[in-house]
Amino acid sequence: MADTRTFDAILDWVRAGYPEGVPPKDYFPLLALLKRSLDEEQVTRAILTVFKEHGTDDPVTEDQIRGAIAKVIELEPNPEEINQVASRLASVGWPLSAPVN
Repeated sequence: MADTRTFDAILDWVRAGYPEGVPPKDYFPLLALLKRSLDEEQVTRAILTVFKEHGTDDPVTEDQIRGAIAKVIELEPNPEEINQVASRLASVGWPLSAPVN
């Protein structure tokens, strides 16, 4: 789906938008936004990279991320949640995070 440059740019925007790490309330909206631009493998790699960089106390596994992706596909976060995360990422230059109507 996305080439390496796009993947790296998206990862940089997530890092810039969440310099302290992604708060749990933003997990599902972020996954939904990533899923619009990346394939499942790239989403999994991006999330694992961000979590490893922030050394979370509760490490996330690939299986947990894949389960969360499946849940997002099944039940999309509400537009308010998506817009909140999209706005945060747009503030650091992510052009792919168009708000939902």
